[in-house]
Amino acid sequence: MTSTQPSRLRNVLFLCTGNSARSILAECLLRELGAGQFEAYSAGSFPKGAVHPMALRLLAEQGLPTATLRSKSWDEFAKPGAPAMDFVFTVCDQAAGEVCPIWPGHPVTAHWGIPDPAAVLDDGKGAQMLAFREAFRMLQTRIKLFLALPFATLDQHALKREADAIGRLRADTAEGRAS
Repeated sequence: MTSTQPSRLRNVLFLCTGNSARSILAECLLRELGAGQFEAYSAGSFPKGAVHPMALRLLAEQGLPTATLRSKSWDEFAKPGAPAMDFVFTVCDQAAGEVCPIWPGHPVTAHWGIPDPAAVLDDGKGAQMLAFREAFRMLQTRIKLFLALPFATLDQHALKREADAIGRLRADTAEGRAS
């Protein structure tokens, strides 16, 4: 007899230095695309304290909820009583190079570097929004690839290899694999 009990939600934490753009986009995307399978969170090593307005605008344009999004420290997720993470992904190079807290539960970690759209100067012609759209597209592709993994058949080491491989994909080659 097979169990009809649903498997527990897996927790995923997206990290970036400022927790105002890329990690926020990833959190929101995984909440939407992985609903019922994953609980998504984001945090930063040095949080800006506010979500970037362009990130909020883009997410609203995509019809994704933004009311609960906030810029927060990764310390919130290293405290006793914090949800145990199954996966922790850094989405910026600076956060990937920092000494991270010890995460309870020994999560699978990987680096999914995405260029910082907030670093693009607004030229009055939409360059910054274009950079946000590209970051969103890259994150969406990687998250779709992640969601397509056969989690029930992969052990911790295999999940790590797969997560690392997703992070190494170039944006132009990953698009076809996520469809």
